Formats: sequence, structure tokens, C-alpha cells
Amino acid sequence: MGSPPSAMDSTDTPEFPSMRINLSNLTLSSYSSSDPYNPNTLPVHADNALPAGRVPFGRPMRSLFNFAPSYHPLNHGSYGTFPRYVLEHKIQKLREFESRPSVYRTFVYPAQLRHSRSLVAPFLGADIDEIVLVPNATTGINTVLRNILPGYGEDDVVVFPSSIYPSCWNTLRSVQEEMGNWKKGFELVEMTLDHPITDEALVELFTQTVDKLTKEGKRVRLAIFDTIVSGPGVRVPWEELVAECKKLGVMSLIDGAHGIGHIDLTETGKSVRPDFMVTNCHKWLFVPRGCAVLYVPFENQDLIKTALPTSHGYLAPEVRGHDREDEHGGNIFEEEWQGRGGEKGKWSEYFTTLFVDVATVDCSSYTCIEAALEFREKVCGGEEAIRDYCFRLAYQGGNRAAEILGTGVMDVPDIAGYGSLRRCNFANVRLPLTVVKRGDTAGTGDVDEEDIRAVVVWIYRTCARDYDTYLQTFFIGGHVWTRFSAQIYLDVSDFEWGARTLLEICERVKKGEWKGTT
Repeated sequence: MGSPPSAMDSTDTPEFPSMRINLSNLTLSSYSSSDPYNPNTLPVHADNALPAGRVPFGRPMRSLFNFAPSYHPLNHGSYGTFPRYVLEHKIQKLREFESRPSVYRTFVYPAQLRHSRSLVAPFLGADIDEIVLVPNATTGINTVLRNILPGYGEDDVVVFPSSIYPSCWNTLRSVQEEMGNWKKGFELVEMTLDHPITDEALVELFTQTVDKLTKEGKRVRLAIFDTIVSGPGVRVPWEELVAECKKLGVMSLIDGAHGIGHIDLTETGKSVRPDFMVTNCHKWLFVPRGCAVLYVPFENQDLIKTALPTSHGYLAPEVRGHDREDEHGGNIFEEEWQGRGGEKGKWSEYFTTLFVDVATVDCSSYTCIEAALEFREKVCGGEEAIRDYCFRLAYQGGNRAAEILGTGVMDVPDIAGYGSLRRCNFANVRLPLTVVKRGDTAGTGDVDEEDIRAVVVWIYRTCARDYDTYLQTFFIGGHVWTRFSAQIYLDVSDFEWGARTLLEICERVKKGEWKGTT
């Protein structure tokens, strides 16, 4: 009987295919045609190539997306969507990953992530090392708030408008709970907004709120504002509000969920420079879900101690060595940190390092930014062409929908004919429903204010079940509104269809069809 196998010596070491790969440039082209794990050999849709030249907006553009033939996509703002070309690119990235998971994730993905950041940074006018990618705006907001709020005390205040996105409000309350501050600790002050409101009135309200709190001996530490409110879908003078924050010595956190790919943000890192900002790429930039940009200027990066969840990039306080409140002077970003394993880096790298390896999740959407931008430039004609079409469609389509419904569009008109509220891709159209308070005299078909939630839920379900669409509907200022989203795959006829559908649905509401449903 032969001797048992012994440990291999150096002459017996087999040659692994992965060891012959140029790890700094591992792409689909790195695979040989005989490699059984070559993702290039897997089937790809024949229509994945970009069209030759620009495609007209409207119906012709719809054919390049993934919609079901009967579906009416009038609510792009909630979850976004992306072209078939980008979908196939995402699938290819997944094939790259799955062909050699450990090699790809360890050596290839970090370089692809940095490349994606380099492409998106100019959209915010920011340095590449002032932005990182996170799954969504909610994660970005949580990252900022859970890093900075634990340092706030009893006389510190966070100010925000009543139109704040619900998950942001929930995060504020959650941090209060974790700190044991439900009744004692930093204070939350909500500014009540009555939409529609002018830009000047909103800025003045904020200034007055801060002045009042300051006179009461409190310190407003942070203000949270949107670029564009989700409900109602209206633009906010966020640039002016950031400037006012600077004058008042208040830090600013901008929720730009509806931002990149929707409005021009190129002055963010230049003349505006909020203290923190997050903006979703998967809503309006045609990047797959979920992908968002978290912007933190260099001067504030020492406030971000950890990503969420805390993961491999985190360094403990004794390793980081410096916090903003320490006596140590100078620019911490010019000094080195040294990790527990002996790794070294500049402080300017710590912030971005936090977000390179944040748990094991599907990061393929982060690698699709290049494909999305290629589609927008080559097929759509660039950002300005997209914005111009969508702004015009929201304005014209919203007016036409209101005409069909016999109502109006939410706005505060200026001398140009329409106000800043409508300088975005949304149109909020009032529905022909009369809402009355309980106890008031109600006419036939009127809706009791206490029943409005049940009515709105019924509208959502009826739209999906009977009309194969989703129309974002909400109750504000005593009226029921629907938020239409303009996008390059729609035209005015889509708004007309939506208005006729809503007219029919409102008649069904007046007949009481919603009763008995929840």
C-alpha cells in the first residue's frame, strides 16, 4: 500500500486560473472563450444595444423601457425605473460577480465603485472624495442623523417642515428613543406649512422660527429640508434655505431624494455647499434600485464616524485619535491614521473607506451608473434635454389634466405665469371631490374628512385592480390631490388618460363604492 498523500511542496502547487488574471483590470474581456465560467457565453437579449442616435421622447422612448403593454406609468417619482439597456448591464455585472465571487468582490468591485463615484461627482459639483454611494436616501439620512444627533443636548433643536418625508421623521424620533430623550434631550420643532407656499414665505418662516428659539435660550443645531417634497410634489428653495442656515449658524441636511437626474445640482459642492445631502440615483437618473449619493464636504467628514450598518471600514475612537472637539489643532485630513492591522491612510480617505465594504449586499446597482449616463447622453441628448422635456410635460400635462377634471393645479403663480413650486417633474392636480368636516351639512357624494384615508386607499387599489396604474393621491389643505410624474417615455396624452381615469374613479367615490373597504 502506498504512503498517504503528503502536503504539497512548492513544485506540486497547481496553477489556478484566477492567479493568471490581471486583478487590476478584470472585466468580461478577461475571460477566454474556453473558460466554462465565461459570462460572455451566457445568453444576452438581442435588443440590448443602444439605438443608433437619439430617440424621440414620448411613445417611441417607451419601447426602450420594461413596462407591461397595458401598464400606465404615471408615478415615476415613487420608485423610478430604468431602460432595458441598463437592466441588461446590471445582469452582466451580476454575471461577472457570480463567475468568481470572491475575486470580483475583493479586487474588482472597489475599483468599479470608485469609477462610478467619479462619474456621479460632477452632477453635484463635488470632489470624488466628498461623495459615497449608499442604497437609498433613507439610509443616507439615517447615517447622518445617527452619527451627529447623539452629541446633542437638552437646549439643542432640530428644525424641519411639516412636509418632511415620513421616514426622516421616524428616524428623528427613533434616535430620541435610543438616547432616552422622549421627554428630555434635544428638541424637535416642526414648521407647519400650508401648501402652496411661496419661496419667500418659507425662507421667512424658517428665519423667524430660528430667531424665536434663539430668544428662548435654545440653540438650533440642524435644519432638514427637501429639494423637492414628495407629497405634494413641489420644488423647495433649498439653495436659499442653505444660505440662510449659514447666516444663522445652523447646519443643513438636504433630503434630495428627488434630486439628481431631476433638477440641476451642479452647484451643490460649489456655491451652495450644504453640510450634508443625500440624493437617489434610482428615482430620476435611470440607475437600478437601490443607489443614492451621500454628499459630505471635507470640513464635515470627521462627524461621520461610521457607516450604517457599522462594518469593515470603521475605526474605534482610540484608533481614529481625533474628534472635532479635541484640543488637537490643524487639519485632521492631512494627518494619517493607522488601523489595528497596521493599515495606514489619510484622514481624507477614512470617510470614503467606511462605505466601500458595508456588509454583504447586492451592490450591482452601484456599477450601473455608467450605463445609465451613457443612455441619457447618447439616446436622450443629455441632462438639459431631459429636464426641459419633463418640466414642459409636467406643466402642459398638468394643465390639461386639470382642464379635464374641471379643477386646478397646485401653484403660486409669479409674473412668468407659474411659480417655483412647478419647476420640477411633478404636477399636483386637484380632484373634483368635496371634503366636509363631520357634522357639517354634506351634499350628495361629499366625502367626510374622517373617511378620507379610506377613500384614498380605495383609489390606490382601484387604480391597480381596474386600470393597471398607480396614481399618487393625498389629502392636503382640505382637498384631494393626485401627483402626476412627467418622464421621457410619456406625453400629454398619458396625462389625459390619467385625468379621464380619475374622473371616472371620482364618480365611483361619489356613489359610495369605497364604503366597506379598508
